Amino acid sequence: MFKEVDHIAIVVRDTEEALNFYRDVLKLPLLFSEELTEIGVRLTHLDMGNLRLQLVQPLDKGHPLNDHLEKFGEGFHHVAWKVDDTEASMNNLNNFNLKPKPNEPHPAPNNGTAAFIDPKDTRGLLWELTSTK
Repeated sequence: MFKEVDHIAIVVRDTEEALNFYRDVLKLPLLFSEELTEIGVRLTHLDMGNLRLQLVQPLDKGHPLNDHLEKFGEGFHHVAWKVDDTEASMNNLNNFNLKPKPNEPHPAPNNGTAAFIDPKDTRGLLWELTSTK
């Protein structure tokens, strides 16, 4: 089920400001940027060679990621695993003694779907499963 890492996500306050470092200083090529208004985030993907770096910016002050930013500041948020089918993979989590976070799955870039695994089951690391289905 866990095929390969799709992306590593970093939560940022301002995507354009963050691009000054990731794109302009580190020279990571910008792949695409997309606003997912239904979940209130801007997702920007940069090419790291064998996987993508995803910048996640909350779009409104009431978004839960703002609490994360206030508590921890900008930085690492989650690792996303590429799967064939998000819903089928979430239904298979019990075979790994894992549970989904509540209210999952959610929309993902390029009309895909994604879902988070409860970090209580993953030694505190937030994992996401993502697919184009």
